Amino acid sequence: MAQNSREAIVARVTEIVERVGQPAQLEVVDVELSGSGKYRVLRIFIDKPGGVTHADCEFVTHEAGTIFDAEDLIPGEAYNLEVSSPGVDRKLRKPSDFQRFAGQKAQFVLSERVEEAKHWEGTIRGIDEAQVIELEPSEGRLVRIPLNLVRRANLKFKW
Repeated sequence: MAQNSREAIVARVTEIVERVGQPAQLEVVDVELSGSGKYRVLRIFIDKPGGVTHADCEFVTHEAGTIFDAEDLIPGEAYNLEVSSPGVDRKLRKPSDFQRFAGQKAQFVLSERVEEAKHWEGTIRGIDEAQVIELEPSEGRLVRIPLNLVRRANLKFKW
């Protein structure tokens, strides 16, 4: 992997933010690097039990941003750094996400069909040791979805 590849940069940014945010119980939900040249945008989505505050976002912006600049981590003339909460439709990626949000509604897009469908919506019931998510699409019905088949999953906010 090239030193300045997007994947390498995102991995390093994630590592830095996790280290900086660990004392405040902040977790990295997602990191996006888009654009090129002086129009690069680095978006970092953070979360913590009880929700993220404006002060948490400022803290990560200042502390992690200083490290990014010191390491000259983001190539190009300049970049914009945006740090925010993941919002009500938070992405779910890690096994711990599916355990933490058990009992909540979510939407899934799969890379392969499970029970004849690639799109699922329902209540997360948890994830087992084999990394298989249990989803309840309707009362009393359970669908088992292997985590490695999940292309995209996010919480579904009930308005």
